[in-house]
Formats: sequence, C-alpha cells, structure tokens
Amino acid sequence: MVRLTDRISLTEIVEKVRGYQPQADFDLVNRAYVFSAQKHEGQKRKSGEPYFTHPVSVANIIAEMKLDSASVCAALLHDVLEDTDVTTKQMEEIFGEEVSFLVDGVTKLGKINFTCKEDQQAESFRKMLVAMARDIRVLLVKLADRLDNMRTLEHMKPEAQARIAQETLEIYAPLAGRLGINWLKSELEDLSFRYLYPEAYVDIIAKSKKVSRDQERYISDVCKRLQKMLIERGFAAECSGRMKHLYSIYRKMRQNNCEFEQVHDVLAFRVLVENVADCYAALGVIHSQWTPIPGRFKDYIALPKPNMYQSLHTTVIGPGQRRIEVQIRTDEMHKTAENGIAAHWKYKDKSGGPDAKDAARFAWLRQLMEFQQEVADPAEFLDSVKVDLFADEVYVFTPKGQLKVFPRGATPIDFAYSVHSEVGDHCAGARVNGAIVPLRYTLHNGDTVEIITSPQQHPSKDWLDFVQTGRARSRIRTYIRSEERRRSIKLGKDLVERAFHKKDMSFARFLKSGEAERVSTHFKVQSPDELFAAVGYGRVSAGDVYDAAIQDEKSADALRPSFIERTVRRVTGSSSAGGIRIDDVDDVLVRFAQCCQPLPGDPITGWITRGRGVTVHRRGCPKAMELDPERRIDVAWSEAIKIARPVALRIITSDRPGILANVSAAFTEAGVNIQEANCRVGPDGQAVNLFQFLVDDAGRLQNLMRRIQGVEGVYSVERA
Repeated sequence: MVRLTDRISLTEIVEKVRGYQPQADFDLVNRAYVFSAQKHEGQKRKSGEPYFTHPVSVANIIAEMKLDSASVCAALLHDVLEDTDVTTKQMEEIFGEEVSFLVDGVTKLGKINFTCKEDQQAESFRKMLVAMARDIRVLLVKLADRLDNMRTLEHMKPEAQARIAQETLEIYAPLAGRLGINWLKSELEDLSFRYLYPEAYVDIIAKSKKVSRDQERYISDVCKRLQKMLIERGFAAECSGRMKHLYSIYRKMRQNNCEFEQVHDVLAFRVLVENVADCYAALGVIHSQWTPIPGRFKDYIALPKPNMYQSLHTTVIGPGQRRIEVQIRTDEMHKTAENGIAAHWKYKDKSGGPDAKDAARFAWLRQLMEFQQEVADPAEFLDSVKVDLFADEVYVFTPKGQLKVFPRGATPIDFAYSVHSEVGDHCAGARVNGAIVPLRYTLHNGDTVEIITSPQQHPSKDWLDFVQTGRARSRIRTYIRSEERRRSIKLGKDLVERAFHKKDMSFARFLKSGEAERVSTHFKVQSPDELFAAVGYGRVSAGDVYDAAIQDEKSADALRPSFIERTVRRVTGSSSAGGIRIDDVDDVLVRFAQCCQPLPGDPITGWITRGRGVTVHRRGCPKAMELDPERRIDVAWSEAIKIARPVALRIITSDRPGILANVSAAFTEAGVNIQEANCRVGPDGQAVNLFQFLVDDAGRLQNLMRRIQGVEGVYSVERA
C-alpha cells in the first residue's frame, strides 16, 4: 500500500478542513501541528521514519472524515500525553478543555501497572468508552489512529502484528461498523486479514486478480442493464457495482466451507434513487426481471440497523445465471452507509456533540456505559463487549411494539435483562407470539416477546450455557457469585462456631469482643465476613481461626462462655440439613455426591466444598479419599430420616431367556420400582445389566441385593 505521509503538509490538512468547515479555528490547528512536531522531535517509528509522520497521517484521516478542528488537533496531539512529559493540565492550559479531553480519551494507560496485558487492554478500552460516551469524537480519533497503525504494521514483529490485528478485528473494525463507517470497517478488516491469515490473503488476492478482468466486464454490463430497466420506467437512478472486500469473501468461504470459486454473490450492485417510495418500486422492477432467491431479501429501511444503516438488500439470479446482490437506497442513506455518524455530524458552538436527531444512533453506547459500570472484572467486560456489540443481529418486539435488537442466538432471558435487571433476575418464562416457550428458545426476527416473572425465580447457573448478551451474562454471574459468597459466609461462620463449641469457648463473645476483627487482620482479610467466606471456600480452616483467636491465656479467658451460655448450649438440639446432622451447625447447604450416592444408613463423611456447602460421600469413597483432609467434617444421618435417594446396581448374569424377568421379580418382591434399565451382552457371553431406582434405606438396599444374588444365573451384584 502506497503511503503519502511524508507528502502531507499542514496546508493540505487546513485546506481539507476549510472545505467543509470554513469557520474552523485554524490558528489552533497550526499551534497543535507545531507543538506536536516539537514534542515528538527525535522520536522514530519502527519503520525508521520520524514519529511525527504518524499524528500527521491520523489528522489527515480525520480531515477526510470531515470532523471539526478540535478533532484534527486531538489527532495531531493524541500521543503527546503518553510519549512525552506533557501533562493533562498543561495540555488544557495550552489548547483548552475540549482538545485536552479528546486527547486524554484516546491516551492509552501505559503508565499504570496492571496484572497482565489483557487487563491493560481491557482497562484502556473501558477508559476510552467512558470518554466516548461523553463525546463520540474520542472514538473517531482512536479509529483513525488504529487505521494508520494498521497501514504501517509491516514494520512490527510477527507476534505484535498478530496481536494488534486480532484486537483490530475483534474490537475496532466492529466499532467502526457500529458507527456506520463502512469504508473504515472494510479496510480495518482487510488489513487484519492480511496479518492473521497471510496465506489465505495472498491466495484470495491472486484469485481475485485472475478473474478481475472478466468481473469488470460483467459489472459494467449489469450496471448498464440495471440503469436501462429503471430509467425506462421513469426512475432517476444511478447504478454501480464492485466485488466485495477480501475479508468478506474469506468469511463466506469459512461459513460455507467452500473454495473461492464456489462463493456465490461476491458481486454487490448499488442502486441510488430519489426517495423511499422509489426504493420499493425499484425493487419490484428488479424482481420482475431477475429471479429473487428466497430468504435473501432484507428490509433495512423499515428496520434500520443499530448504526442507522438503511437500504434494501436482495439477491437475484442475474445475467449469465450468476448470483448478485443488489442494494437499493437513497442518496441520503448512501451517505450514512459510507460515512456513518460522520456523515450527519452537527457542530454546535463549543459542544462538538451530535444533535437530538442523531441521539438514537448512540443507544448502543448508552447500554455499553451502563454495562461497564456493573462489571468489575476488565477481562470479563471486554469479552462480553465482543459478543454483545459485534455479532449478527436479530430484531424482536415488545408487546407494545417497541423494537429491540439482540445478537443472533439471543433468548428470552437476554430480552428480560434488556428490560430491567429485576425482570431478568425473576424471569420464570416467556410468551413468544402468544405461545409459551422455554427459556432456551432462540429468538427470531419479528418475534413479539412477553416476559413472565415470579418473585420465587432467581438466576440459575444453567442460564450461562445459552444467554448471549454481555449484560445478561454479567448479571447472572453477579447473582451467582453473591449467592455463593453468602452461603460461604454462612457455612464458614457455622464451622468456626462449631470449632469454638468443641473447645467449650464462646463464639458470641468472639464476635462481640473485637477479637474477630483482630483475627481477620491476622489472616490479611478486611472483615470477619471475608474471614468466614475464606473458611467457607476452604481457603482457611476453622481450626486455624480458633487457634489465632486463642493466642494467649488472656484471649482464652475473654472467650470462655458464661454459665447461661453453657446451659443454653446443652439444651439446644442439633438441626438437620437435608436429612444430615452436623453438630452445632445450622442451616447448611448439603449436597450428596454423585460418585457414590450415599443412602440413609450408609457410613458417611462430609467435605467442605467451595461456595457450595457440604458434600456428603460414603465413607471409603475413592473420590472422597483424594480430597484435602483439612476440609473434612463429621456428619451423620438424622434420626428416623426417610429420604429416597437414587441408586444404581450393576448385575452380571448369564445370557439366557427369562433371567431378566426373574431379576425384575426380585425388585418387585423388595418393593422397589425400577426407573431405568440398560442391558447388553459382552464378548464373553455374559450380560451386563445396569438398573437405576430410588431407595430410602441402606438396609433395604442390602435386602434387595441378597434377593437378586439368590436368582439362578446371577454372577455378581454391586453398587455402581
């Protein structure tokens, strides 16, 4: 790619700005140019050329986008804060608050320590987001900066090329698309494609060149035919055509798993007409002459994209039986399609912001701002943004007819969270087009969605398997984390209390005396709740907390229970949690291990599970033996407990007629109902039978196993 950086002069930039904003502050632009040149003097780019060529190139791109003089100044100065000793305050004193704000918005956070490169990237993006929510010009300058960097990426090391290209493809190209600046999006995608998939890039270029002469003739012929058929019917129409850009073709090849030669509709034709009515009328003419392909018509005029892009798209079988895409729009729509928000930028005195008419274009940006305030983890925020903003869209309606746009694959839960966080948290079901649908239902274009809520409904971890939007994912994770933390605090507190009671010490006095705060500091956590959470998660043992509390005789005396406390403890009974008794512990979440399926009557042991209470295993379970002994806890079955638990028996028998009937009869005689059976014959001629059922007592299970063992032809019976 030929670059004209060294030929771009201040005069050329000023003349471009003068062409669309005659009243611009050209003195400010001149001062910014000189100041940037002085501050970057002696600095070199990786290519060896003076660094100042970069801000000049960025300023030239900004002028080509027809932004105001403050944006041009910000482009000239955008690296001064990061690469020189100039401060934000000095910048504001010299160039004013507006320019200083724009420059600070695009300045990377290079001077702040982060735990990893990904966090730095995510926090830089978050900072830019906050700035661009106040003024979208921040993003436009950043995109121009990224475009010039991508145009000169050949001078970087291969690993840096891959990293920067991936970031551009995942974040900056889609952001350009969100702003509707299609030429910028396409160039960023093609430049990223060049460095991420160099072999495919070279291959597609070679194949494109090979067919380019034929394509040019074909494009010319189709344009003439289009123009003629529309003009003959009274339309004032302009027609043009082009081959789709390289990355777009590559994406089609990957989506359809085909070769370049097999990609259909790589040619796109554009028809510009005078008004909206003519758009639809011209569509009718084209469909009457060339056969439309079913399912390939899209009306972005009635339903504009979130970036306000409007056009009619149709794919037809054109001359020579070739698939071609035709886009029909007005001149005004075309300006928006090519230049996006920059095509409609309205300048006000010292405001630089868009007018009220353009406010709808920034709905997605407002949503992003709300979302970034909810998510603390920078990496999670950036990952969610990639999914949330830049996927293919699906258009659905509220019961009142309000249009909402979601990533393709979105579900009613995504819809619920877009209405309000409380609606999402209590989403119990949904009606789509009047019919009840599961929460996993995938929304389709045109669906009307109504959410059913219930106070008893709360987010489930399973929801994370199918929600699509970052907002929904973040809210679900936040709820799950808070619940796990609440349970861990409760469990940890109960376990520490139990440790105190075993040593006949007062846990209540531990909390009230200030000792809990001292012990928390000992374990380097901020509060007793954080300490109990650490115990609940298994990071700190209850015994260690007790030992830290009873560090000397004085501490021990302070924590000894009074006569009343000892009396109350003796008469207070133990409680049960799911049929399990845990001494001196109340209201604990209890789970039964799936690996060994303990039954009432089985010898059992408990293990503290991080954030999920106590897991009960059969004593001697191999999986339990692998767990950390420090997290073991004594548990027992509550008296007279009757809980039916799932059990599986593996029964090896001979392969002879009637034996399954005899085994089933043994189940019936024992009063046990088989829920599921799986039977197969192995290569040795023996039948392996797996029976699943519910039983409420280990003794009853042993009785059943004895009955089965007594059946003729049964070789072995064991719990699976």
